[in-house]
Parts: sequence; C-alpha cells; structure tokens
Amino acid sequence: MPVPWFLLSLALGRSPIVLSLERLVGPQDATHCSPGLSCHLWDSDILCLPGDIVPAPGPVLAPTHLQTELVLRCRKETYCDLCVRVAVHLAVHGHWEEPEDEEKFGGAADPGVEEPRNASLQAQVVLSFQAYPTTRCVLLEVQVPAALVQFGQSVGSVVYDCFEAALGSEVRIWSYTQPRYEKELNLTQQLPDCRGLEVRNSIPSCWALPWLNVSADGDNVHLVLNVSEEQHFGLSLYWNQVQGPPKPRWHKNLTGPQIITLNHTDLVPCLCIQVWPLEPDSVRTNICPFREDPRAHQNLWRAARLRLLTLQSWLLDAPCSLPAEAALCWQAPGGDPCQPLVPPLSWENVTVDVNSWEKLQLQECLWADSLGPLKDDVLLLETRGPQDNRSLCALEPSGCTSLPSKASTRAARLGEYLLQDLQSGQCLQLWDNDLGALWACSMDKYIHKRWALLWLACLLFAAALSLILLLKKDHAKAAARGRAALLLYSADDSGFERLVGALASALCQLPLRVAVDLWSRREMSAQGPVAWFHAQRRQTLQEGGVVVLLFSPGAVALCSEWLQDGMSAPGAHGPHDAFRASLSCVLPDFLQGRAPGRYVGACFDRLLHPDSVPALFRTVPVFSLPSQLPDFLGALQQPRAPRPRRLQERAEHVSRALQPALDSYFHPPGTPAPGRGVGPGAGDGT
Repeated sequence: MPVPWFLLSLALGRSPIVLSLERLVGPQDATHCSPGLSCHLWDSDILCLPGDIVPAPGPVLAPTHLQTELVLRCRKETYCDLCVRVAVHLAVHGHWEEPEDEEKFGGAADPGVEEPRNASLQAQVVLSFQAYPTTRCVLLEVQVPAALVQFGQSVGSVVYDCFEAALGSEVRIWSYTQPRYEKELNLTQQLPDCRGLEVRNSIPSCWALPWLNVSADGDNVHLVLNVSEEQHFGLSLYWNQVQGPPKPRWHKNLTGPQIITLNHTDLVPCLCIQVWPLEPDSVRTNICPFREDPRAHQNLWRAARLRLLTLQSWLLDAPCSLPAEAALCWQAPGGDPCQPLVPPLSWENVTVDVNSWEKLQLQECLWADSLGPLKDDVLLLETRGPQDNRSLCALEPSGCTSLPSKASTRAARLGEYLLQDLQSGQCLQLWDNDLGALWACSMDKYIHKRWALLWLACLLFAAALSLILLLKKDHAKAAARGRAALLLYSADDSGFERLVGALASALCQLPLRVAVDLWSRREMSAQGPVAWFHAQRRQTLQEGGVVVLLFSPGAVALCSEWLQDGMSAPGAHGPHDAFRASLSCVLPDFLQGRAPGRYVGACFDRLLHPDSVPALFRTVPVFSLPSQLPDFLGALQQPRAPRPRRLQERAEHVSRALQPALDSYFHPPGTPAPGRGVGPGAGDGT
C-alpha cells in the first residue's frame, strides 16, 4: 500500500475554519464608493495596457492599497460562482505648482489662477485581474469633491463587484490610473477550495467533486482519485508561472476511480493539479501540493539552465520562478573553485554563479561558445590611481600576485615576460574603465619553451627504454623457444632409428628445438631428401642454431666412400636417407673451414669410437654418448650454456631418458646384434 506523504482532499466536508460568504444576485458587475465620492463603471472591459509613467500635472488621485473579499454570485439559490470583490483605496498625491510671477516678484497671484485649487479631482482607475485561464481589465471613473482634497491624505475607496474565479486558484490583481502617474499596485491571493467555504450546496462543482489524495510509493508519486465509476472529470497538470500564463504539461478526461503515477523527477514546486467535473460551465479547482517539497526544489535546480542573451546579459531558464542571486567570478582551467573578482568587473569572459539560500546551485561559463574553451591564460588586473599611477597583479588561486614579484607562484616566475607582452600589445583587454582594466595574457609559449628540452629528454628516455624492453623481450622469446638443432644420421637399421628418436625426444625436453627427418617423413617425401635438408640447414643456421652429425658405422662408411671417390652426389639408398643427400652441402662447409661453431659431432658408446670418425669431421667437437653428455649439451646450448650444476642435472635427465633405448639396442655381451658391422652394407639385416 502507498505510504501517505502529502494528503489533499477536495471533498472532505467542513474544515475547522469555514467561511460564510455574502451572496450577490444577478450576473451584472457593479461598483460603489465611499461617502462623498462619486464613481462609475464603464460598460465593457478594456485592454490591459498600463503604459509608461508620466509626470503628474498637479494633485492626482492614486491607488494606495488593494483589499479583496470573497462573495458568491448566484443566478439561482443553489447555482452560484465564487467571485472576488476588490476595494481600491485612494489618496491625493502631488501638489500645485506656485505661479512664476508670484515666486519671482513676491506679489499676489491673479485670483483667476486660484480657481483650479478649489476644483474637484477626477481619476480613471484600472483594475487588472488574472486567474488561469481568465484575464480581465475594467475601468472605474472616480470623482472627489474639492472639500475632500487634502494633499497626502486618503479620500476613501471604490469597490468593484466582482471578478469570477475558480475554487482553489491563484489570482493576481493590479491597479493603476490612466494615465499612469505611479507604479501600479499588485496583489496575489490563493483562493480556498470547497473545504474552506460553506458552499457545498451552492456551487455545482462542489456537489460531486472527486476525492484527490497525493501519496508517495518509493520514487513514485500517486495521484489517487477515488470517485464512482460513472463520475466523469477532467485532470490537468501544469506549471504555474508568476509572470505569464501557466504552462500545460498533461491533460486527460477520465472516468473514476483513477490512480495516476508521477515519477519523483517530474516534481517541481510550481507543478499544480487542476480538476473539474465534465459538466457545462463547471468551475475548475487548482492545487499546488509540491511548493514546500525538498525533492521538488532539487529537481528544479537540476532542470535550471543559464542562457546567454547578449554579451552582457543572461537568462536563468527554469520551469518555475527561482529566488536566486547571480555573481561573477573567474575560474582557472582544471576545475579549480571559482574565485571572486576584486574589484567587481563587468560580465565579459567570466563564469556566472547562481546562489540560492547561501548555497551554490549552478555554475556555468556562458561565454565558452563565443570565446572558445578555457585557456591557460593569466588575468592581469590593472589598478589606476591618482597622477596616472598604476599597479598590476595577476589573478591566481592564492590571490592577486603583484608584478613584478619574488613570490614562488607561476605568475611571479613569468612576471617579467608577462609585463613585456602587456607593453608590446600581445595581451587581450577584456574590460576597461577609469579605475582600472583587465587583461588576458597567454602562457602557452613560455610553458612550451621552458619544458621543450625536458619533453625531448623524456621522449629520448622513453625511446631508449622501449628499445631495451624490446630487446629483452626478443631475448626472452629466444630463450623461451630454445636454440635450433638439426639432427643428421644414417638410417643403418630400424633399431638405430629408434635410438635416434629417443635422443631427439630427450633433447626436446631441454630449451632446444630439434628437427629430425623421423618427424618430417611426409614433408621430406613431398620435397625430396636433398631439398628438405637444404631448407632445414639454411633455417637452422640463419637462426643461430647447430647441425648435429650423429655418426654410426654406416655413416662413417658413407663419408669415407664420399671422400675416396670424390663423387658429386652418391645416390640415396632409400627415400628417407637424408644423411647421404646432405653430404653434398655438409662437406663444403668442412672443406672451407666454416664448420666450427655451426656443427657438432656425436656417436654412441659401444657402437663407435670417436677416433673412427674421418679426420675431416673431427675439426669440430665429436662427443661420445652418453659418457660425454654434459659437454655435448653445453656445446648444443652455446652461447647461453647453463651453469655446470644445471648442465649436469640436464645431462642426467637426458641419460635416464636415453637408457631404455640403449638397453633395447645393445644385447647382452657375447650376443651378436645387427648393425655392428663396418662398411657400406653393415647392419642391413636383410
């Protein structure tokens, strides 16, 4: 259920204070005045045009006070309308001018001139009445006899019956003379509704007026109209304006009962509700329940906007009238608090603060569109004294710094340059009068010049740091990927191939990227052994890798045959024999001395002694495995070989991984095994 927040009832019966109203019979307007005065009402309404104030030619009647009274204008006993009776109190203002002849010569004035002093005074008094949606102006002619003309004294009043108005509405009344000699009187009054008047049986709009409750439910506001289903009524929401007609927001014809939901963000103090039965000539009742609601006032300031009219005037645009005062200030870039201008200046190139109830509600720089965004300028305030003396100070958040100055502020450090710019005409004058002037001087060029070298140094440092990080990143990538190693061997038999595969797999556990034809058979079959080896060798050496020649009895025999016969390219025994195919480009590297650092030799213990390797290939290190595994691994991982202890651990890891393959290849002592022979056909096994 909604929680009661603000309750209004338009049909709750008698209120604690109930007014009984006088009844006027008939629809005609009328006027009457105080004893001794004569008055007359013009037959029709006039245009509401006050005109300008003009000097009084002598004593005149002027309105001094407005007084209202509520009455009922009834066409029948039970068919009445609420009406506002207005009484205008009048007084004599001004005085007669003394005749020039009497003032000049001190003599008696002509008796014919005294006649106007004893004449009666006449005035045309205008009453202007405004109550949404009605505006009327009537003209009352008043005459005061000469006996009552006392300068500065009240002469009585004139009463007008009457202006019809809606229950609960707000009325505004103005009174002035025509022509207008003084400022018009004005009066604003909130009329009561059916609750505060003894009119339930007299005004038709009160017979079946809807019950209206206003309640809150979380962030929403409910307008609850509890009426019967056959009751038809109109409901309108509007913004009530102090000046000008109300601004309609929403209107609907409804059938009861109804609940209308409003979002709390739509509430403003001047949001009013108008309700009326859908009957001929029904009176509309107006209520403004949100005038004192704090949320409504917060929403009003959120919706308020300052709008620039000219360079020196602005408009505070808001849904409702706002009691506020505006002040001018200056603000440095960066969102610093707005500082007061001392002395106060005109409205050019400054920010406007709007305050209400001593609280800052709105701050805008209205000149941003015409002057561009805020710049890093310094405002120089020039104060002029007697004998053409002048002083200059720079407006800063800490105050106005005198120039020249030895203070530690930014303006003080650049004070000499700012004064030079001012003297050379490079500063923009924003304001000028006899007491002083305001100048805007740019700081950009000094800031750029002062910090240019520092920025350059920072850029160079950043570039060097980026290069170092890039090199470290490449180094880390290379370290993470490991060194490339191409493994070449002679496929003596299937058992030896399994031994080579075990060695390659163990080396892959280290930071090494191993390439071997066992893992690229499909690619090598498509390209051919020679093309595949050439591509792998070139890539490995370009990346700083190493080529491993794994010697076996078959490999030694092929090398010896190549060296003895000097043939250009012995034919391959099989489609996957990359070792025979590789000799065509491996031997030139050894013959021309390019092998050291790029090639490494190796053989297995109990299968081949390193001395059995041809002398040409022993120009590079040849290691026996697994007995010389640490040295072999150190050669493979150059130039970033790990520490000896770390190297020993890796050698033990490779040895353990390699041992099962060695055990399966070598049979117990005394048992002949295939692949032990030396020569071109050794280890064929077929």
